[in-house]
Amino acid sequence: MQATLENLKHYFGYDSFRLTQQEAIQNLLNKKDALVIMPTGGGKSLCFQLPALQFSGLTLVISPLIALMKDQVDGLKANGISAEFFNSSQNFETQQEILEKISRKEIKLLYTAPESLSGLQDVLKSNYISCVAVDEAHCISSWGHDFRPSYKQLGFLKKSMPDVPIIALTATADKATRVDILNQLSIPKAKVFISSFNRENIFLNVKMANKRLQQIEKFLDRRPDEAGIVYCLSRKSTEKLAQDLEALGYQAEAYHAGLDHETRSEIQENFIYDKTQIVCATVAFGMGIDKSNVRWVIHYNMPKNIESYYQEIGRAGRDGLASQALMFHSYADVIQYRNFIDNSGNQEVQYAKLDRMKQFAEAKSCRRKILLAYFGEYLEEDCGHCDICLNPPQFMDGKINAQKTISAVARVQQNEPIGVIIDILRGAKNQKILDRNYDQLKTYGAGKDVAWRDWQHYVLEMINQGVLDIAFHDGNKLKLNSLSKKVLFEDYQVSLTKPIDPKVEKREMITKSRKKKTLFESLRQLRMQISKEEDLPPYLIFNDASLKEMETQKPKDLSEFMTISGVTQRKAERFAEEFLNIINQHTKTRKKSKGSTYLKTFRLYEQGLSLDEICKNRGLKDTTIISHLAKLYADGKNVNLLKFVTKKEIDQVSNVLNDIKYEGALKPIHEALDGEIQYGKIRLALAYLKV
Repeated sequence: MQATLENLKHYFGYDSFRLTQQEAIQNLLNKKDALVIMPTGGGKSLCFQLPALQFSGLTLVISPLIALMKDQVDGLKANGISAEFFNSSQNFETQQEILEKISRKEIKLLYTAPESLSGLQDVLKSNYISCVAVDEAHCISSWGHDFRPSYKQLGFLKKSMPDVPIIALTATADKATRVDILNQLSIPKAKVFISSFNRENIFLNVKMANKRLQQIEKFLDRRPDEAGIVYCLSRKSTEKLAQDLEALGYQAEAYHAGLDHETRSEIQENFIYDKTQIVCATVAFGMGIDKSNVRWVIHYNMPKNIESYYQEIGRAGRDGLASQALMFHSYADVIQYRNFIDNSGNQEVQYAKLDRMKQFAEAKSCRRKILLAYFGEYLEEDCGHCDICLNPPQFMDGKINAQKTISAVARVQQNEPIGVIIDILRGAKNQKILDRNYDQLKTYGAGKDVAWRDWQHYVLEMINQGVLDIAFHDGNKLKLNSLSKKVLFEDYQVSLTKPIDPKVEKREMITKSRKKKTLFESLRQLRMQISKEEDLPPYLIFNDASLKEMETQKPKDLSEFMTISGVTQRKAERFAEEFLNIINQHTKTRKKSKGSTYLKTFRLYEQGLSLDEICKNRGLKDTTIISHLAKLYADGKNVNLLKFVTKKEIDQVSNVLNDIKYEGALKPIHEALDGEIQYGKIRLALAYLKV
């Protein structure tokens, strides 16, 4: 375990384990099977990535979405770990190269999809494979919320390699799903590790689906620079909402299965690289995405079950920083899901799960308690971090309002839906009311002093309490029942909650963005610059939590920088100097401005010193001095770049620029030149070419 701890810091930048990671890792190092249930963002991947470094052979990782494998592999490579993916997106030659690397034991982790296992048959042997990890393991179970038939074949792995340990991992699995996962994978006696499902950093908020776009605009207005995902029920909704948000000035794109593979990949990449702020998506988007700085998730429609809701909100705040989960719900969502269920299998289970989701949406007590109880975890105290805890409902005597509503339903012969009943109570003069002579009813206008939105709130509560029924299969008409008659003719008490006035509703704890540029913002800008140059997603350089810690701790040198969570040896060697420079500029030594540091480099250059001599004199790396020289040249200083890069090298870079689309990243140029010209010289060539 000591070696594992050293690898944890060296390759991943962490000093200690979280949740049940250590126990699960030790179990796997002992070559025993396991099922790991750990919340999204809890660090499931480390449970097999760390042991993989200590196994002599390959760790095979089965993952459901090939579109995400490249990002996962890029993340491992950025940390100095040998990893590859093997799937249908590659040509035959690439796949053969990977198979040869496996035979030479040059790869520690290989990501693949269940459909691609046939291409790996020659290496699916215990002399090559040391471990098998089945990610998103709930996909193997028909009881799970995201069942995929392609996962059904995975049971053969244990039968063909009985001595190779299998670790299955998922964020969401109830008891029935857990048992099914183990049986399907032929590991019924595997040890099960269950971590707390409580994601305390995520604020839970549920609202009625009234004027959703206006509510979303208000929500985003308080988070102008934060990335997030809006989940919609239909493809059409994703496209319409993305257009509406674009019209409001936000960078938003729609993502759904109707788009071609290339377009979906581009949208996903733009989001991961922080080029797109918002993705409006159907539920497929996000599974397995490690982007740690998703600050919020909005459900435009209520999810079909609590497992889906939990997994989707878990895509926010993976770095542990404060994040938001906002869900809209309406009876229209319930009706649509009931239609889906009526035309599918396993109806009894699906109806039960939909009812639990509905209960969560309509809750009048701490939402986190309800959410965690679903997974068998119980909170003793209210969480204090959900909309119910922040704005506890106030109850009122609702008998009169209930009697008015029931009377209106009776007078229209139980033949109208909620909206028409409310219009009658409010005394509306629309065409439907007048055409049907509802303005002549005794209850017409009986509730005109109550707002339409408030009436909707009361009627839905009456339905939830069983005072009224809603006929989903008969145009969603309101119907009377035995309880309705008790309210109308007997002394049956009805207690309703007062609607919350949005004008006085307490806001979630949000720190509004300040106009003053913070150290965090400066570090973010540097990260984005490096991201473009290295062609790496920003979060793979350092996540927001690491930047926040840098802002708080303000490390002064390399040794202090290494104590920041998420800083690995490799990342420190590559990036520490630039980040420390920014941090130092924001501390008491601020007088050492950026301009003066460039000037010091320029004075040494004027003295005729070589690049190595300038680096030694300044105590800075060559990459930093090269960036100084490029900036000095761009600013018009008399710097002869040909002392550091040849004309031939500049011409080679120039020729490449004619063949590729240059968007600020140096990596594509470096690769197009077959790695023959160093990154520093490419940067100087671009400065010379004034690109």
